[in-house]
Amino acid sequence: MNTTLEKKFINLLEEHQNIVHKICRMYTYDADAHKDLFQEITIQLWKAYPKFREESKFSTWMYRVALNTAITLYRKKKRGVQTLPWENFDFKMSAEGYDSTLDDNLKLMYSAIKELNDIDKALVLLYLEDKPYTEISETLGISEVNARVKMNRVKTKLKRILNP
Repeated sequence: MNTTLEKKFINLLEEHQNIVHKICRMYTYDADAHKDLFQEITIQLWKAYPKFREESKFSTWMYRVALNTAITLYRKKKRGVQTLPWENFDFKMSAEGYDSTLDDNLKLMYSAIKELNDIDKALVLLYLEDKPYTEISETLGISEVNARVKMNRVKTKLKRILNP
C-alpha cells in the first residue's frame, strides 16, 4: 500500500480514535480486553480502508467496521478468535491516553448498557454520540423507523435496569 494512503489512514484514525475507545469500553470489561479489542478494530479498519469509497463520512464507516468487529469478536470469543500480531503491521500511531475514571452515575449507566444485547449497545452508543437517526440507521444497516422504535424500547429497558 502506498505511503500517502497510509498517512491519510493514520491521520483519520488518530483524529477519530475516541470512537474506537468508546466501542471498546462498551464491549469489554477490563484494560487488557480493551487494548486487545482496540488493536483488532485498528487492524480490521486498516484491512478495510482501501475499499472505503467515501460515500459516507469516515466516522460513520469507522463506527460500522468497529461495531461489526466488536460484535463478531465477542460472539466468537468462546471459539478462541485469533488476532493478528501488532508487529506484523508497518504503521504505528500515537494513542492518546485513555482515562477510564468516571463518576458514579456514568458507571451505573455503562453497567446498565452492558446488560443490553449487542445491537442495542451499538444503538445506544450512537445515540449518546448525538448521531442523527439517518446516520444510526446507515451504520447499523436498519431502517430509520426501526432505529427510532428500537431506541424507544431500549430507553424503556434501561429505565427498568436502573430503577428496578
